[in-house]
Amino acid sequence: MKPIQVGLLGIGTVGSGTFNVLQRNQEEIRRRAGRGIEIAMVADLDTTRAKQIVGDAVQVVGDARAIIANPDIDVVVELIGGYGIAKALVLEAIAAGKHVVTANKALLAVHGSEIFKAAADKGVIVAYEAAVAGGIPIIKALREGLTANQIQWVAGIINGTTNFILSEMRDKGLDFDVVLKEAQRLGYAEADPTFDIEGVDAAHKATLMSAIAFGIPVQFDKAYVEGITKLAGADIKYAEQLGYRIKLLGITKRTDKGIELRVHPSLVPSKRLIANVEGAMNAVVVNGDAVGTTLYYGKGAGSEPTASAVIADLVDIARLHGADLAHSVPPLAFQSSTLGAAGKELPVLPMAEVVTSYYLRIRVADEAGVLAKITTLLANAGISIDAVLQREADEVGGEGSTQTDLIILTHDTREGDMDKALAEIQGLPTVLAPITRIRKEELN
Repeated sequence: MKPIQVGLLGIGTVGSGTFNVLQRNQEEIRRRAGRGIEIAMVADLDTTRAKQIVGDAVQVVGDARAIIANPDIDVVVELIGGYGIAKALVLEAIAAGKHVVTANKALLAVHGSEIFKAAADKGVIVAYEAAVAGGIPIIKALREGLTANQIQWVAGIINGTTNFILSEMRDKGLDFDVVLKEAQRLGYAEADPTFDIEGVDAAHKATLMSAIAFGIPVQFDKAYVEGITKLAGADIKYAEQLGYRIKLLGITKRTDKGIELRVHPSLVPSKRLIANVEGAMNAVVVNGDAVGTTLYYGKGAGSEPTASAVIADLVDIARLHGADLAHSVPPLAFQSSTLGAAGKELPVLPMAEVVTSYYLRIRVADEAGVLAKITTLLANAGISIDAVLQREADEVGGEGSTQTDLIILTHDTREGDMDKALAEIQGLPTVLAPITRIRKEELN
């Protein structure tokens, strides 16, 4: 059969990895796909660098639209990133009747509904395995491998930069700002790391997993997003003493009232496998009613791990090319006629309605009666306490210190109730600093 002709938009880290892996494993890939997969054109603003990577056998252009306009190109691989020109090019490629493979989680989390509808109307595929967790095939697992299950919840370490930072904070006992600078020096964090450290990148990925898991439209605007910038080394240490580790998790969960979609630091029991995922690695835990709990672990970024996911999508398209796409696996797992049906019954919950348990660290004056006042306010809000630890003042502030830390673990409670209680506690004259609140996830 005639090889599938691919046009590559962007040949940076992932694009070069895709080209190199296709070249190196072309015979293996052809055997799996049933036909060859060839990169015929590459578009990149730096055409000189692009030519150095692909050589003379591949046409290199500076204008991405030249690839879209080429009738011989079957699949467009978008590796530019962002919301702007990438969206225009993806929609133009779909309009031209070309299949699309993308690693662009931001684009799909914000504009996925529009893009998937355009693809369905045109009868082409939009594949995006590389958009979530790099080389881990979590999209295929959710869309196909677990299709018999009613998914109960998904929780993932889906940003390598933040996991590296948290691992270093725990290992070396350092605060966030110090470790961030080291992560930037080592290349684990961007010069502008905002999307990573504020949780936005993880929220893009969690949004996509939520849509696949529960058959709802992508709704990034309804996600609760909280990063790791306010975490202190003391919280990492106290969590460890209590038998927990702190991880930035992307969480989506089915409840009777609606779908939870949230990204925030979480205390996870140290005995859980996901709590022991260190460095820049990713891991996703999925709980289904039939299969129980499953774990997917691997490299969440990098040239060739992400290329592995891009090429897996290309192989899927090669197998289906020319087939009846009306019966192919839908991009969000559920048939478009039913997509959103669950959402009408179960909306994405506002964070105030989420029920979970909490770790609280409260810096207080080291004097009698302080703990009693705080526990009374929690009790008045209907919040049940699981455990209380009071650190020695000398341990917190040095010899002669008049301040100490109260560590309180709660049972499950509604976030809105916790908000009100913490506002009252913060107003006490004996509370000397902003209260640290971290949600606790048992992941049973």
